Order: sequence, then C-alpha cells, then structure tokens
Amino acid sequence: MPPTPEHAALPGARGARLLAAVELQDHLNLVGNDLDRLQRLLADACITLLASFQEAHAAFGAAEAQSAPAATRSAIAEARRRLGTAVVALQFQDMASQLIEHSQRRLRSCADQIARDAMPDDDDGPAAVEEAPPHPNPVTQDEMDAGSVELF
Repeated sequence: MPPTPEHAALPGARGARLLAAVELQDHLNLVGNDLDRLQRLLADACITLLASFQEAHAAFGAAEAQSAPAATRSAIAEARRRLGTAVVALQFQDMASQLIEHSQRRLRSCADQIARDAMPDDDDGPAAVEEAPPHPNPVTQDEMDAGSVELF
C-alpha cells in the first residue's frame, strides 16, 4: 500500500515508522506474489513431466506386449522401473506446494499485522489480520525413497 498524503504529513518518528511499515508490507506482498508465480511454474512443469512419463510408460507397455527378444523386454522393464522412480521424484511438487502455501500465509499474516500496527483504526474498527499457520512447517519430510509407484 503506497503512503497516502496524510501519512507523509505525519510528524517525526511516527511518520518515519509508518513509511517504513508501508515499505516492509510492500516487500512482504511482493515476496508472496513471487512465491505464487513459483508455485504456478512448479505445477505447470510437473503436469508436463507427468504427461510425458505417462506417454513413455504406455509406449513401453505397447512395445513389451509385442513379441520381442528377451534383451529388449529386459531393457523395457528397466526403463519402466526408471520412469517409476522419476515419478516418485515428482512428488516433491506436492511438498513444495505445501511449503509455498504455508510461507504465503505467514507472509500475509506479517503484512497484515504490520498494516494493523502502523495504521490507525478506521470507521470499521481494527484491520483484519490473517492468522499465521499454527505449525512452523507443514512438511516434515526432507527426502523421498522409491517404492511402489502407480502411473495414473
């Protein structure tokens, strides 16, 4: 929120604190917007990767169904196993999305608190503040192991 003329006219330290609060709030909102763009980019990349993996999996299945030499069938089976492992790695997108959303909520809460504390109450009363997430981290897992994977 840009400072209004009445904010700029506030005397001394209060006016300086208000301007600093407005600037900090702007920075927090910009970071939140960047996180939103990052989440959209991650989602788009994962959709493309998953579609490619599904197409490759189907192509290997079709090739495997044909009568092929044992070495070809073995190579196809290995390629399918590797595709399955790659899909497991794509699960990071879900964890990353949870972390991004959590961070965005925390940033919005901080920005709201700054605005509430810096600005005087208006006719509607005190400004609403989005509650910060109750837990420090929504994702406690920091690595993934390969296991059974279904391509859906």
